[in-house]
Amino acid sequence: MTNNVKSGELTAEFLTSLGQIPAKSWNDVAGIDYPFLRHEFLHGLEQTECTTAETGWQPCHLLLRQGDTLAAVMPLYLKSHSYGEYVFDWSWADAWQQSGLDYYPKLVTAIPFTPATGPRLCPAQGFDETNCLTAASHAIQELARRRQISSWHILFPEKAISNMLVEGGMHRRSATQFHWFNDDYASFNDYLATFTSRKRKSLNRERRRVREQGLVLKTLEGNDIGEQEWEQFYHFYQLTYAKRSGHGGYLSRDFFLSTAAGMGKQVVMVLTYLGTQPVAGALYFRSSTTLYGRYWGCEREFDCLHFEACYYQGIEYCIANNISRFDPGAQGEHKIQRGFRPTTTWSNHWIADPRLSASVGDFTRREEKHNEQYGEAASRLLPFK
Repeated sequence: MTNNVKSGELTAEFLTSLGQIPAKSWNDVAGIDYPFLRHEFLHGLEQTECTTAETGWQPCHLLLRQGDTLAAVMPLYLKSHSYGEYVFDWSWADAWQQSGLDYYPKLVTAIPFTPATGPRLCPAQGFDETNCLTAASHAIQELARRRQISSWHILFPEKAISNMLVEGGMHRRSATQFHWFNDDYASFNDYLATFTSRKRKSLNRERRRVREQGLVLKTLEGNDIGEQEWEQFYHFYQLTYAKRSGHGGYLSRDFFLSTAAGMGKQVVMVLTYLGTQPVAGALYFRSSTTLYGRYWGCEREFDCLHFEACYYQGIEYCIANNISRFDPGAQGEHKIQRGFRPTTTWSNHWIADPRLSASVGDFTRREEKHNEQYGEAASRLLPFK
């Protein structure tokens, strides 16, 4: 533990590894329902060498204590690049360089490689969230000044925390994702009954096309996913990343076979078979209220299979398991015609340099107006009657 900073009655500690705190201590404060803040998930990313100084994700997790009592926890990383964040700030890095300043390293409160809104500051029971957030902000900004770090960014926080950060003087960016919401549907057909006739026929045609190619999809949960399935899925994941990005992906084989496999029923895998041969897979995580679509891979392309494995199977799973929301990941306007509604996400930003902070503030205000207009236009394209 390094760089202790005192803020009022609370003392901040920064961890260079989540292994420096017992899993139970972290989970008792962060909870285990939101899968991406579980100690097992975040520490697993470290242990499988996905989040290290070498990969540009140096853990710097924040603990707040009142005496010996753990008051709050927050994920935090020292970043040497902007990959794997899904809030794009490359133009900011260019502006810093043009000003003769270094943008990296920067501090980022986020779930690595995961653009899913959720808790970012977790206060322990009995501790005031506002006080903890004030103490955390003070400690992180003090750390940044001491170490000449350019900025601190909180990615995909819940709206209430984002609002509090704005009140504390941080800038806010907004963006749009497309999420599905379960209005107590009894079945997938019940959901389709809310579509216009033309849109309903189009979606049914996509699902029929998958069957016509002889493809069969199988949904597995938790311990039903064996080592063979994990090996196969990692193969698909690597192939698809190589096609799209020219590299094998951010996540290692060990991450899937140990960390993800150890998350129990919070992991759902959809495998696609052609005869007895698996040819594609989609991986989801879940909480009690939300299904998160995370990774997809295929051995070769099939018509409409991506829509079926990554969207329609997820919707059916939510209906069958009374899950209220389906967050399939970032971007993707093609989700609109399939009933995924435009949903605002947020990020907050503290910039050490006053001149550059003013420029970022102006940029985010203009961007927010554009995003509001975009969300309104996207809503008009939804397929519902």
